[in-house]
Amino acid sequence: MPKHFPKLHALRAFEATARLLSFTKAGRELHLTQTAISHQIKELETLLETQLFDRRNNAITLTHSGLDYLRQIRPALAMIGTATDEVSSTRKARLHIACLSTFAAKCLLPALPDFRKRHRDIEIRLTPVIGADRIAEQSFDVGIGYGVNTMPNLAVYPLPPDDIFPVCSPALLQGKTMAKPEDLLQHTILRSVSPIVEDDWSAWMAQTCKEPLIFLDEISFKGLFLTVEAALSGLGICMGRSWLIQKELRHGSLVAPFQDKVRLDVNYFLAHDKNDTDVPKIRHFREWALEYFCRERQYAA
Repeated sequence: MPKHFPKLHALRAFEATARLLSFTKAGRELHLTQTAISHQIKELETLLETQLFDRRNNAITLTHSGLDYLRQIRPALAMIGTATDEVSSTRKARLHIACLSTFAAKCLLPALPDFRKRHRDIEIRLTPVIGADRIAEQSFDVGIGYGVNTMPNLAVYPLPPDDIFPVCSPALLQGKTMAKPEDLLQHTILRSVSPIVEDDWSAWMAQTCKEPLIFLDEISFKGLFLTVEAALSGLGICMGRSWLIQKELRHGSLVAPFQDKVRLDVNYFLAHDKNDTDVPKIRHFREWALEYFCRERQYAA
């Protein structure tokens, strides 16, 4: 045993702060005050006799020593957590999933009964996240995001590709058909808005229209979930993603006025820390999710 061994709570505070690059967010995750996190980091720096973070202009970054230390202790912390879960007979292994809220509601929740039948020894904690850019702010064992992963410490597994196409309630069409995209101008268009991501209408029009359509009547919603719900209510026509509207299409509560579908260049993905590949609860969920969702998408196609 080394002569100077750091306290576990200080290591957890350091790992959380290094991952989130924020004393405040680390404190929120560990249910501690910002001051407590700062003291624990200072205690660790004193023990190591090196500076782990650069603190400048109300922002922090890892020093070279801090980055090296993080790389070495992360696998050890993961091993401690895994060993505790495997040996403990008093509680189940808890799997924390951070998942985009619409995917959670439309895809993950309906699928979870299948996972629980296979792995009743794993307790699920699900955190819905609004906005693909917010996944990085969460603490999770497994994350389900969308687009381009910006967290280099993650192992990423793309889910099957997504198609986009306009959808609406059949009641909205009143038995009529749409012959060309320009017919959309006669209806209310439902958009999902995000601070960093443009919605899918422009991508679909770029592939199917000679020139972009300028819609005369639009309603915007924050997030895809409300947009789809608005379409189900007959409020207008939204751009559907095949991942998120499989059930509605099968049941006929939504219909696609056009045959044209556009395959997106970006995907939903499953991700976890690279050091956690063989952690049993994460491995079980990863293997189940990739098999289940690949099968579901093949069925939907």
